[in-house]
Amino acid sequence: MKNDSVVQEDVLNELKWNPFLHAANIGVSVKNGVVTLSGEVDSYLEKVEAEKAVHKVAGVRAVALDIQVGISPGNFRTDAEIAEAVLNSLKWHTSIPEEKIVIKVENGIVTLDGEVDWAYQRASVKDLVSNLAGVKSVINLITVKPRVAQTDIKEKIQDAFRRVATVDAQHISVEVIGNKVLLKGKVRSYAERNDAENAAWSAPGIIEVDNRLEVVDQEEYSF
Repeated sequence: MKNDSVVQEDVLNELKWNPFLHAANIGVSVKNGVVTLSGEVDSYLEKVEAEKAVHKVAGVRAVALDIQVGISPGNFRTDAEIAEAVLNSLKWHTSIPEEKIVIKVENGIVTLDGEVDWAYQRASVKDLVSNLAGVKSVINLITVKPRVAQTDIKEKIQDAFRRVATVDAQHISVEVIGNKVLLKGKVRSYAERNDAENAAWSAPGIIEVDNRLEVVDQEEYSF
């Protein structure tokens, strides 16, 4: 079992390994496997990348973000410029129905609203906006309204688990309630927890995933 000091060191090294991050600007503290990131970064993308980096580290049970985004002069954009950049990005993304997305920008904070057919479309819009210069934060209010409800969602999700190398389907239970998926069980890392959740989100008709998977040490990894 990793103690907090080892987890902290691994997180710091993972942050340094990411070429998109200025690791010296990010503080890391760990208590009982819960990692808190603090400090100030130059862009919202850097904040997102920092969180992703932590999720890759074994022994991390949860992540708390206390990182502030301070836009550097070179990346500063007015709200009008950010809104225009968002619209242009959506036009180039053929899988996103741009006509269904409503955009609001205020003080560098982008609020997304509207309705799409798939969860991956909702996530893709946020990812696009997160990469744009001048964005301080993204509020994603886009809802998913599937065209067709599937009766075999549970089987499709379990099949997806078996296809993903990092996910042990035998330790994960899947419950489908309408268009909601409930995941329970034990996983060996935060990365496996995320991979399982992403697989569930990919199922047709899903509009919510309640991920209750518990990250445990190897010796606890049994039912």
